[in-house]
Amino acid sequence: MGGFCLSSIPESTQIGHHVTIEDHVTVGENVVIGHNSVILEGTKIDNNVTIGCNCVLGIKPAINQRMRKTSNTTELVIKAGTRIGHLVSIYAGVQVGEEVFIGDHASIRENTIVGDKTVIGRAAIVELNTQIGDSCTIQTMAYITGDTIIEDNVFVGPCVSMSNDKYMGARSYSLKGPFIKNGAKIGNNASLLPGVNIGNNTIVGAGSVVTKHLENGVIAVGIPAKKIGLSEER
Repeated sequence: MGGFCLSSIPESTQIGHHVTIEDHVTVGENVVIGHNSVILEGTKIDNNVTIGCNCVLGIKPAINQRMRKTSNTTELVIKAGTRIGHLVSIYAGVQVGEEVFIGDHASIRENTIVGDKTVIGRAAIVELNTQIGDSCTIQTMAYITGDTIIEDNVFVGPCVSMSNDKYMGARSYSLKGPFIKNGAKIGNNASLLPGVNIGNNTIVGAGSVVTKHLENGVIAVGIPAKKIGLSEER
């Protein structure tokens, strides 16, 4: 993939109406960019990527005095075969793997990694400094808080909510989101408190509130979530 700028987009690129592509954007072969989308400076798009309408890619983060500063962000990288829906916002400093699917209205903040073949559902929000592994499913309207680690083959159901600030801004605290290990499954509308570990192949029932670490291969439900059995994949 060469270093293309605005004046050297490959002939194989399909560009919709009213698209803005800033300088120093790299575009591979057979890329599709939908109407009204904006590709900001420094974005790198690999081959066979599809981008929907009204997307903004490569956003530089903005802060005020009450917000924490992020480290200098690098370019946004979108690898081959990824499909991005409509009205999607992705910040600079994000690495999107191969054959990822990102649904309409989703938002992904800076310093985030999204692994190969992962699905980010419609209107899901992924906050900054987060790692998501390969072949994960983050479903509709899930909220992935900042400073979260999600390993491979994890399922996060619709409207799951996570938090990373134990004291809700009342005192100084090193922000830490959940650590969700390989093969774990989080049911819809569950809430995960700051810093909790969800073990390998553990299942969290719908609507549960996880306040403490859960070991590998268990089923946990309730408020607070408690172990009620063992998962089949233990």
